[in-house]
Amino acid sequence: MLAQIHVTLKNGVLDSQGKAVHHALSDLGFNEVKDVRVGKYMEVQLKDITEVEAEALVKEMCEKLLANTVIESYRFSLVPNS
Repeated sequence: MLAQIHVTLKNGVLDSQGKAVHHALSDLGFNEVKDVRVGKYMEVQLKDITEVEAEALVKEMCEKLLANTVIESYRFSLVPNS
């Protein structure tokens, strides 16, 4: 099973990297861009476990290591092996 994990800064936390990207896009003429938020995307391949077990395991990984839950939020989806 594949866990696709997205980690982003919580609303209200200054995203200096997002501001820099927004500024650079504006300099390149992409004036339609209203705002940019930068985050992290991770893929974690899991051995054969049930979806319920995977959900609990990925949540624990995010809480303990992959996201700083003080300033970041996370979401994930599970994709079964094909």
